[in-house]
Amino acid sequence: MALHPDRLFPIEADARGIARRLFSAVESLPIVSPHGHTDPLWYANDEAFPDPARLFVKPDHYIFRMLYSQGVKLEELGVPRRDGGSVEIDGRKIWRLFAKHWYLFRGTPSRLWFEHALETVFGIEERLSEKNADAIYDRIAERLTEPSMRPRALYKQFGIEVISTTDAATDDLAAHDAILKSGWSGRVVPAYRPDAVVDASRADFGANVEQFVALAGTKLEYQGYLEAHRVRRAYFKARGATSTDHGHPNARTANLSASEASALFERVLKDPSAEDADLFRAQMLTEMARMSVEDGLVMQIHPGSFRNHNPALFDWFGTDKGADIPRATNYVEELKPLLDAFGNDPRLTLILFTLDETSYSRELAPLAGHYPALRLGPAWWFHDSPEGMRRFRELTTETAGFYNTVGFNDDTRAYLSIPARHDMARRVDCAFLARLVADYRMDEDEAHEIAHDLAYRLAKEAYKF
Repeated sequence: MALHPDRLFPIEADARGIARRLFSAVESLPIVSPHGHTDPLWYANDEAFPDPARLFVKPDHYIFRMLYSQGVKLEELGVPRRDGGSVEIDGRKIWRLFAKHWYLFRGTPSRLWFEHALETVFGIEERLSEKNADAIYDRIAERLTEPSMRPRALYKQFGIEVISTTDAATDDLAAHDAILKSGWSGRVVPAYRPDAVVDASRADFGANVEQFVALAGTKLEYQGYLEAHRVRRAYFKARGATSTDHGHPNARTANLSASEASALFERVLKDPSAEDADLFRAQMLTEMARMSVEDGLVMQIHPGSFRNHNPALFDWFGTDKGADIPRATNYVEELKPLLDAFGNDPRLTLILFTLDETSYSRELAPLAGHYPALRLGPAWWFHDSPEGMRRFRELTTETAGFYNTVGFNDDTRAYLSIPARHDMARRVDCAFLARLVADYRMDEDEAHEIAHDLAYRLAKEAYKF
């Protein structure tokens, strides 16, 4: 199982040699992690991770969605039920079940991430199996008791320069305040995620909005609601936030008049239709862009996921349990109202992600290759893989170039996968650049500059770190 030093590099000797040289220059660059889902309490409390199962299996929907697809019940993996029903709590049993099914991950990025963490963090070079499951569990569990395995020590070991969490608009950010007050030198910043007070299709939308405006001290009417966003964005920004994040079912935007938007707000508070809920989300994306022009927060849109596709699983376990499915997204028409209003404004940085790879060359690269405000986020979620990263570069570079993209972000809840994901992205980018050099389309000194920018500079500059 030992990691091969040439993994993910081209098979051709000339290109492989170039990739080696490029990677050696960026391998140890600091990690800038501008979008992710690690828990800020980890850094605030700096407590030991409890056991290998809760470190590797339970927080990672890539892991348990694969296991679920092969008949493993989420209860057996210790995933909490919404009704408080019985689930497995023995970490060793969960780990054994995981190890028994490890063969399912052959050829997946999850295997690369997991084995990278085993070797580089724990010094384990054996392939996980049912036979060695207990031995590997014991070795990891023993190491987890060491001070060097605490979140803050790992932050330093991983070479992280800055990491952003993703936080609800109503979050008090107490964990972030605790980090700041502790005097620790690590930089952990929040990101403003207002979905719960923007998505009127949610059953709890009305209650969320009431809590939201009360927290901000504004009125429960449209202008008061908008002012509440400004108040909360400022609260986040005072604690280091540089970005907002918006996870919508589609990329639809709208630019209604003040009176139309106010009437829409009143309707969605009472009994929203599906169309009104969609239109309100669309209007709020444009309002968020308007606020970003005012306050400088970078805006991210993550559209195109059919959330909770499996209703039975949602009823039992809730959100984020591996049942979110990509679907086609229309960017040219749906983004136009927002881009008409702010696409030419240099004060806005709008970073767009997609789960619809068919749109790379047809829509996204041409849009980003034209509008000054628009940048493309890296291959995301289901496409955060060697093949997905290659396809992203192949289908966007010829139209958008490298500099209308923002480097890489790891977008993970699994802490130990962060360096593995950045390692993978750097290797894939170096392999892509090496082929351009080997094809005599670029000089190697240019490739070195681009490799550095993709690994470090572009993310740092785009997210204003």
